[in-house]
Amino acid sequence: MTKEQKAKEIQDLTEELSSVKNLYLTDIAGLNAVQTSALRRACFKANIKLSVVKNTLLAKAMEASGKDFGDLQDVLKGNTSLMFSEEGNTPAKLIKDFRKKSQKPLLKGAYVQEAIYIGDDQIDVLESIKSKEELIGDVIALLQSPAKNVISALQSGGSNLSGILKTLSER
Repeated sequence: MTKEQKAKEIQDLTEELSSVKNLYLTDIAGLNAVQTSALRRACFKANIKLSVVKNTLLAKAMEASGKDFGDLQDVLKGNTSLMFSEEGNTPAKLIKDFRKKSQKPLLKGAYVQEAIYIGDDQIDVLESIKSKEELIGDVIALLQSPAKNVISALQSGGSNLSGILKTLSER
């Protein structure tokens, strides 16, 4: 790689990192071609961008991005693959699902909504993070619950009242 190519790669990575909300650093080394292709296909279907980068270029891009990636630079050893996603928990779900067939990818670290997660043991925590849509759904369900109770009480009360009126009219 020439210096110009490295500078261009760092610039592209810096632009991506400065606008990213959710970033997973993974290790997919050891996957064969079929498994790698299946992982890429699964990422594409889940709207996750998967790319393999050099650790030195990624470290320079992290410094230049203006964001605080904390201890994530410490995990830049060996092979590193990046997973960019709009949803914080989607890559974690994909990794856990993919591990049913293979031992990889391993989670090195993650940057999710400005929080740093280090280590493969954090995969369950990351998977349990709720997306914006899930949180909105929970709030709507909570707001609808009292209204549904009132409506059902009025409906059941209406049938009881009509039954009482019918009984009184027959007497």
